[in-house]
Amino acid sequence: MFTGLGGMIVSMSGQKAMTIRLSAEQADQLETVASVENQAVSDVIRAAIASHIEQVSQDEKFQEGLRYRIERAQGLLRG
Repeated sequence: MFTGLGGMIVSMSGQKAMTIRLSAEQADQLETVASVENQAVSDVIRAAIASHIEQVSQDEKFQEGLRYRIERAQGLLRG
């Protein structure tokens, strides 16, 4: 393991360890969902993240923002 960009821990398998802060209520709800679904909390979090990414990737405003950021980055690289 080593510390990658942004201070995230990166393992040799390509996974990154991240820390999130939740309210006590969110943590309780998350643990309850994981328990009822007989899943690890980390699996529930990964599924929620994947679902959110899928949802926003279909959103036109998100796509516009993404195109803008790509174009801006390309402009910075050109100098």
